[in-house]
Amino acid sequence: MPRRREEAAARMPEAVRLRKRRSVLYGSPGGAAVQRGADAAAPAPLLVLALALRTLNCFLVQTSFVPDEHWQALEVAHRMVFNYGYLTWEWANRLRGYLYPLIFASIYKALQLLGKDDVQLLIWVPRLAQAVLAAFADVKLYSFVQHLENGETAKWVFFCQLCSWFTWYSCTRTLSNTMETILTIFALSYYPIKGSKMGNSCKYLALVALAIVIRPTAVIPWMPLVFSHFLQEQRKANLLQNCIPVGTLSHKEFRFIYPVLPFCMFFCGYSLKHLKAWKKSAVSFLLLSNLIPALYTGLVHQRGTLDVMSHIQQLCSNSAQAQAFVFILMPCHSTPFYSHVHCPLKMRFLECPPDLTGNESYIDEADVFYSNPLGWLNKEFYNDTLLPSHLILFSVLEQEISSFLTLRGYEKTATVFHTHIPQGRVGSHIYIYRRKTETNHT
Repeated sequence: MPRRREEAAARMPEAVRLRKRRSVLYGSPGGAAVQRGADAAAPAPLLVLALALRTLNCFLVQTSFVPDEHWQALEVAHRMVFNYGYLTWEWANRLRGYLYPLIFASIYKALQLLGKDDVQLLIWVPRLAQAVLAAFADVKLYSFVQHLENGETAKWVFFCQLCSWFTWYSCTRTLSNTMETILTIFALSYYPIKGSKMGNSCKYLALVALAIVIRPTAVIPWMPLVFSHFLQEQRKANLLQNCIPVGTLSHKEFRFIYPVLPFCMFFCGYSLKHLKAWKKSAVSFLLLSNLIPALYTGLVHQRGTLDVMSHIQQLCSNSAQAQAFVFILMPCHSTPFYSHVHCPLKMRFLECPPDLTGNESYIDEADVFYSNPLGWLNKEFYNDTLLPSHLILFSVLEQEISSFLTLRGYEKTATVFHTHIPQGRVGSHIYIYRRKTETNHT
């Protein structure tokens, strides 16, 4: 009887006798990666698609997110190359490294040498460079999943990655978090998962180290992965020698869990691929539910602090540049600075550095101002010769300092939309006031 069964099985069609390939991550280790091979790569059209979408992504994000996007990257790079630009307290106290700004400084230097250091190129070329890196990271994520699972799962992960509104909102910004996320994806592609032939301890640890140098919070998602690698690694002594330098800085601050998002995309794509019913409805819902917030947050919400810089840029081409003095009466670091003006215009903003001396009664300049705006202005500008030529402020402040604006001869010259959701010191619009120099003030 057993022999007859064997003979029957031998006569069965090949397609019937083949077993379905098991997942590397969800099944027994070995099968998928061994069959796929070490050289699995994404098709070239996917890279073209990713580059096109991330370029479009770049130009469809015209809003501000957080001050570090400009103050800890482009502003520092501008000072490195053009010898003027504002360094925040972190740089004055050597709490930040120059590695990430150096990327943009290199771009600025190249533009300067080519004689193309126009302010618009200084703003957009770094973001386009970030978009290109984001596109390569998207494709790298696809290749990683294709190698571990299969092409079908990889396509769904790629789809989820491109659909994510927060990735769309963040991936082309000049934030260290963005570079941290890109490096995390590249490092993940070399992580030595069981059954994978793409794993490379040196490469992934080097990329993790670079991510941590740029952004110390990168250590958070990698701690459990490195620990898991340590447990399964037979040559633990060699691994420790590679890991000790990575452990390259102390923690500075917590911000976002953006670098964890690519991990989430894998599970989203895997789930979509195995969804039996309502798949088309789920895809349509994902597209629509992510498209609306992506466009709104990228084109509408909090765009005023960037739009207002174009008004300041006009002062650079004016013959009265030497007499111009712009004072930004807004929460500190609300707008970009010289990186978005690119001329040595006299500018000032309300500063808010923390006290590092242990003075418990310390109050920063911005808080002192907002505690009594009118009194602060009258005290600060007790003489008309000290008055700024231009004041930039949120709409919520206008009524409180209206008497100062009237008595000192300021007139509103522009209104810029900022947000539909004003709160606290941030208003729905930004007002630009210019002092009428022809008026005799007393």
